Amino acid sequence: MRDTPLSNCERQFILQAIAERQRLDGRQTYDYRNIKITFGTEYGCCIVELGKTRVLAQVSCELATPKLSRPTEGIIFFNLELSPMASPAFEPGRQSELLVKLNRLLERCLRNSKCIDTESLCVVAGAKVWQIRVDLHLLNHDGNIIDAASIAAIVALSHFKRPDVSIQGEEVTVYTPEERDPIPLSIHHMPIAVSFAFFQQGTYLLVDPIEHEERVMDGLLVIAMNKHRELCTIQSSGGIMLLKDQVLRCTKIAGVKVAEITELMQKALENDKKVRQKGGKFGFAESIPNKRITTFKLDEAPVDTDGVEEQAEEIVSKAEPPPPLVSKTIVRAPGTGQIGEGIQNEWMIDDPEEEEEEEDEEDIVPEPGAQSLGNDNERASKPTDVEVIQLSDSEEEEVMILEPEGMQKKGRKINCEEQQQISTGKIVPQNKKKKQKKKGSKL
Repeated sequence: MRDTPLSNCERQFILQAIAERQRLDGRQTYDYRNIKITFGTEYGCCIVELGKTRVLAQVSCELATPKLSRPTEGIIFFNLELSPMASPAFEPGRQSELLVKLNRLLERCLRNSKCIDTESLCVVAGAKVWQIRVDLHLLNHDGNIIDAASIAAIVALSHFKRPDVSIQGEEVTVYTPEERDPIPLSIHHMPIAVSFAFFQQGTYLLVDPIEHEERVMDGLLVIAMNKHRELCTIQSSGGIMLLKDQVLRCTKIAGVKVAEITELMQKALENDKKVRQKGGKFGFAESIPNKRITTFKLDEAPVDTDGVEEQAEEIVSKAEPPPPLVSKTIVRAPGTGQIGEGIQNEWMIDDPEEEEEEEDEEDIVPEPGAQSLGNDNERASKPTDVEVIQLSDSEEEEVMILEPEGMQKKGRKINCEEQQQISTGKIVPQNKKKKQKKKGSKL
């Protein structure tokens, strides 16, 4: 299933709005959408909402064998899934070009930037290490998937805690959270991706584009950076040529946005930690009553309901009563009836056009110079050797008798009247007799 493409009117409207420094959702050129972070009941589970774009992140771990080239380092794996629930343009069980590009960009942003200390994940060198897996599911697509996915991945990794282990000889013991407190991951920095959309060959620039803006953009620039203004990765797509000044301006804007997002993430992690220590409601248990998981809830507004009943009674008393509806029976013909003003019932009503056609057929006027052929009884009583071809015997259709032209060649004798009928091409109607019988006329 494919998504519905934009029409030319929609495309021109969006481009004209961008040229006038306006956006569809009312934001300014460099404004970011609102970001909401909700944590799950378990460690390492969170939902990030970037406007209407939603991403669910879940972190899991298991003991695995390390790579031969790096026997003392753990393994980190990222997997992003685009489900048809998020957008009809995504197909299940198929890796599209967009999905491959997003997964590679996430790996360069988070794993290749060394944001997590992989050596702290080693249990037994060359034998046992922790393998961290980050699963990202796109719940709703409204543009800028990579920014929402990078925020969800780094927040889930910061919130995740792995089980504690102990080593006795060659035996490795993994403890449950009830036996020993889990250990958080060692994170050096938090890289966050910021997307920039270019329009009209780089003339106009927008931060955090939505889905409709992504459809009409000429190119996209993604810059991953941490709050220390250290560049982690940069990627340009769309085949647009950018100048050095444009890239430098984007890096300055990305530095400001990353600092603001990092502060928001840290506050969300601290609030969740305090709530868990107090033993109150946390995670999705707090979000379900507010309908923040399954639906988009609008802000509640107080409504004054004092004196509503009195106002309603006053309005009803002043209003005029509606006129009574009386339906009259209309008799079109004997045995028929009609109530109201609907489509006229023409059942058992003679059509005047058909009667006129029948009357015209009865009065056949011979053409000038043509001899009379007699009535139907005389013509039916006379024997003839002419072969008659009857096409249809239906009473509603007009029945014609066609006389083939090659009868003289067969050696048959044709009288003068029949020869004149063949030369003039006159059609003798045969349904006259049947229609006269229908009317009850005497023959």
